[in-house]
Amino acid sequence: MKRILDYDPVTKVTQWYHYDDITGNISLENVQDVTDIVEHNKRIFNQADERKTWKGDTHKVASIPNVIYHQLAKASNNFKDQAVIKRWLNDPDNKVFRTRPGRV
Repeated sequence: MKRILDYDPVTKVTQWYHYDDITGNISLENVQDVTDIVEHNKRIFNQADERKTWKGDTHKVASIPNVIYHQLAKASNNFKDQAVIKRWLNDPDNKVFRTRPGRV
């Protein structure tokens, strides 16, 4: 059995409830429509100056959807393992979430 528990129209996150009649297992799944985030990131990425240096303390390099953010937090022990984050940000498969070119 699968049913919607919640939907947030602002973040476009849908929370699904799953129940397996055979095993009695219950699970929750969060799904997010990331279309708007990806389109926004593309616009910012295409406007970025590739010659600009990485000088300074902070730089916005990505906009990451909430559901992915929470997965990364878990995988990196609440962002303590920065190598996990850098590897994810530099992975070409995740380029749609980047807001500027270059390597992190």
